[in-house]
Amino acid sequence: FWDFLILFFCLPVVIFNEITKKRLLGDISCRIVPFMEVSSLGVTTFSLCALGIDRFHAATSPQASARPIEQCQSIIAKLAVIWVGSMMLSVPEVLLWQLAQDTSPVSGVVTEYCSMKPSSNLPESVYSLVLTYQNARMWWYFGCYFCLPILFTVSCQLVTRRIRGAEKKAECRGTKHSQCESHLNCTIIGLTIIYGLCTTPENVCNIVVAYMSPDMSKQTLDLLNLINQFFLFFKCSVTPVLLLCLCRPLGQAFMDCCCCCCEGCGPDAASSEGSADSKLKTEMSSSIFFDKPRESPPPLLALGTPC
Repeated sequence: FWDFLILFFCLPVVIFNEITKKRLLGDISCRIVPFMEVSSLGVTTFSLCALGIDRFHAATSPQASARPIEQCQSIIAKLAVIWVGSMMLSVPEVLLWQLAQDTSPVSGVVTEYCSMKPSSNLPESVYSLVLTYQNARMWWYFGCYFCLPILFTVSCQLVTRRIRGAEKKAECRGTKHSQCESHLNCTIIGLTIIYGLCTTPENVCNIVVAYMSPDMSKQTLDLLNLINQFFLFFKCSVTPVLLLCLCRPLGQAFMDCCCCCCEGCGPDAASSEGSADSKLKTEMSSSIFFDKPRESPPPLLALGTPC
C-alpha cells in the first residue's frame, strides 16, 4: 500500500517537475515527497526485519506444524509499529527541504527546485537537530536503510538453514512442510535482493555527493537525484508484483478479489461453491506471515476472499 502511495503521489510530482521545471504544489511537495520516499525505505526495511524474525521463529518452533494461528490484532499491531516508526524517523525530512528558485543564465527562465537547507525560521534547538541530521544523513541512510535489512535477512536465513539442515537428518526430506518453508524463505530472499539492488545506486550517489559535491555542477547533482528517484519508483513497482508472484496464497487471494470486483458477487450456488473451494485452497497453503496447523483441514470461515 505504501508503494502504491509513492507511485500515486510522488511519481506525478517528479515527472511534472522534470517537464515544466515548476514544482507541483510548491513548497508542500518539496517537503512531503522526501518524507514519503524515506518512509517507504523505512517501511520496507522494518518489514523485511519482521519477516526475517517470523521465519526464524518458524524454524526454531518445537512444533512448527502445530503452531497456532497468529491473531489479526497481533499482525495489525506489528504493521502499526512499522508504519508509525518509519514515519517518525522520516519527520526530519519535512524540516530539511524547502523550495528554491534559480534563473538560467542562458535562457533566463526561472526554474524551481528543492533545496536541502533547513529554514532559518525554525527554533534554535530544532534547527540544530535538523543540521545534525543533515550531516549524518548519508551514514544514517547507509546503516539503517541498506545494511540493516540485508544483514538481518542474511543472518536469519543462515541460522534458519542451519537449523533446517539439522532437522532434515531426523526427518524425511522433501516433505510438504519443508517445501513450504523453503518457498517462503526464497520469497523473502527475493524481496531483499530487489531492495538491495534498487537502493545501492542511491547510497553510492550519496557518498559521492558528500565528498565531491563542491566539484560537481548543479546539473550533475540533479541527474543523480533523478536516477535515485527512478530506482525508488522501480522498486515500488516491482516489489508488489514479485510478492504476488512468489507468495502463491497471497497472489491467489488477490486475483480472487480482482475477479470478484470485476464480475460482481452473486448469491448463486455456483459462485458460492467456487468461492468456498478458493478459500479452502488458500487456507491450506502456507502464508508468508504465519504458519497454520497442517494436521487437519482449516475451517471455511477463516481468511479468504470477500466473495
